[in-house]
Amino acid sequence: MTNQVVFITGATSGIGLGIARQVARQGHVLGFNGLADDATITAVQDELIQLGAKDCQYFDGDMRDPDAIRAMLADAEDKLGRIDVLVNNAGIQHVAAIEEFPTQKWDDVIAINLSASFHAIASVLPGMKARQHGRIINIASVHGLIASVNKTAYIAAKHGLVGLTKAVALEAATDHITVNAICPAWVRTPLVEAQIEARMAANGTTRDAESVALVEERQPTKAFVTPEQIGDLVLYMMSDSAASVTGIAMPIDGAWTAQ
Repeated sequence: MTNQVVFITGATSGIGLGIARQVARQGHVLGFNGLADDATITAVQDELIQLGAKDCQYFDGDMRDPDAIRAMLADAEDKLGRIDVLVNNAGIQHVAAIEEFPTQKWDDVIAINLSASFHAIASVLPGMKARQHGRIINIASVHGLIASVNKTAYIAAKHGLVGLTKAVALEAATDHITVNAICPAWVRTPLVEAQIEARMAANGTTRDAESVALVEERQPTKAFVTPEQIGDLVLYMMSDSAASVTGIAMPIDGAWTAQ
């Protein structure tokens, strides 16, 4: 587990940043991507170094652009020396009934939440196969396992990401490379905060009331999943102990999918 080179997309906030913090605490080398201004990027780098990352570098790339994604990963491999662990976390959300769903929003959600992972995996897999070692961890969602209304693009993308995970796991099975998906339920991320704010506006209630109502609707534990808990699951999937764990979609959902 020591001195692995870990690349995380969408790591300037939310789940991605929580994963990066846990990885940094174990002293690994970090490359990361995400939408943020220069000051935020610098602050994230400084924090991750202070937490223990052996090295930490930011790489820019439009996650809707296949060429940009592949160029970003090639640049990261050149500057970091290799990529041992790829965490595909970047994601966006849009909520609307299907007949009102904007075409551009559909295209963007599918591109960032699904296609970007395909291009990133295709970029790093040759190096992992050459070294006969690697970990690919896709941050899917509980919505990669079940559906709900008004999230057609997100649900289609996350179901696709689970399928992509299984297919690549089979292709890499004899190369000592594991490929897994993590499927979180509600996490207090900017994406979820936006949904809470929409509920506040629609119902005329408070943030606290809508936060409680949101999580109680689906999660029997009545508690949000934390980014750090997801980060700890990533660390397990990176470990030698998880060498035979591959091709799975692991819920971390407060028993949502147990119902």
